[in-house]
Amino acid sequence: MISKKIQLNIKAESLNISINLPASKSISNRALILNALAYSPYDIQNLSDCDDTQVTMKALDSNDRTFDIGAAGTSMRFLTAFLSKTVGEWVITGSERMKQRPVKLLVDALNSLGARIEYLEKEGFPPLRIFGSVLKGGEIRVNGGVSSQYISALMMIAPFMQNGLKIILEGNVISVPYIRMTISMMKEYCVKVNFENNVIEIEPQTYQPIKYKVESDWSAASYWYEILSIAGKGQIFLSGLNQNSYQGDSKVAELFMQLGVKTEYQKEGVLLTSTGNYTGKFEYDFVNQPDLAQTFAVTCCLKNIPFHFNGVESLKIKETNRIAALTNELHKLGYILNEPVEGQLAWNGERCEPAKEISIATYEDHRMAMAFAPTAMVTPITIEHPEVVSKSYPNFWEDLEQLTPSP
Repeated sequence: MISKKIQLNIKAESLNISINLPASKSISNRALILNALAYSPYDIQNLSDCDDTQVTMKALDSNDRTFDIGAAGTSMRFLTAFLSKTVGEWVITGSERMKQRPVKLLVDALNSLGARIEYLEKEGFPPLRIFGSVLKGGEIRVNGGVSSQYISALMMIAPFMQNGLKIILEGNVISVPYIRMTISMMKEYCVKVNFENNVIEIEPQTYQPIKYKVESDWSAASYWYEILSIAGKGQIFLSGLNQNSYQGDSKVAELFMQLGVKTEYQKEGVLLTSTGNYTGKFEYDFVNQPDLAQTFAVTCCLKNIPFHFNGVESLKIKETNRIAALTNELHKLGYILNEPVEGQLAWNGERCEPAKEISIATYEDHRMAMAFAPTAMVTPITIEHPEVVSKSYPNFWEDLEQLTPSP
């Protein structure tokens, strides 16, 4: 059992370590749903052992009618859709934070397609009562700027709809790589999807069982890129990563070239090497990789590299409001961030007096804990509620010990 706080003071010299990364949470959760929809007799290989995946797996294997998915946002969205086409009466609930995370867009979409879903407490938010039945399907319009998980949830159950499904994505479509990940995985399970000009079309079809192996998590890899960038010298080998990955966060390899880390693809994974070459200012639109924003914000500040991020509006509806959380916690370290307009985050080099004792709040957000942990290479810090990493990377603190923290 990890304590409610962990103190870090990392004195890492030139790095030369190897890390066994966790399996991809995004792929694992989709594979579980697709495996169930295919009525597959095969167990998924290299399935993630993170909270979100375990929650989804437990729900799919359960004979219960009520499911408490805790803080697992992906599970809430995917299971809501899955249960809506599964005959029976179901209740799905979660943590207090989960009850504050909007689900109205998905519920409205499902109800328009023939589902019957009711709110048990606050309108637009979990918990939900779901009366599962055959869905008629049809054509719907969905705001593409809210969460790609809503879209993926609808897509995966679309082959079971009587009239199939046509989704017209409106506005600025975010996280397109996650939509393409879902499409690619559905194709592996023998279902065809047409995605063109922001329109997704899926005819009634049947999934076929296959043997499936999950690749390692590029999002988790980002923290090791951050660590090597901050260290400024050495090498780190990360196992199980593929160059031709479904994961949009594989973009981290290209982006960290600007922050002094190059990537060499090898048979068993990737080798990261410090180059010592850094950009004068980092600018990027994170609309397709929102989960990387915290990693890059902390890295840039610690390397004294001003930054300007676009496409981060979805950060406000994640496990916490990540814009506010980043601003609050980096202020403790002496950095003053600003939000020029909605969907942007920037640091122009403005500093303030850092806190005498730095204690990083994690806001029930695994990525806050992992993105801020490398700051201990620069200054002693305390991470509050370090157990949150179990959501996606349960062995993170054990792996971090390879950096040889001081007693």
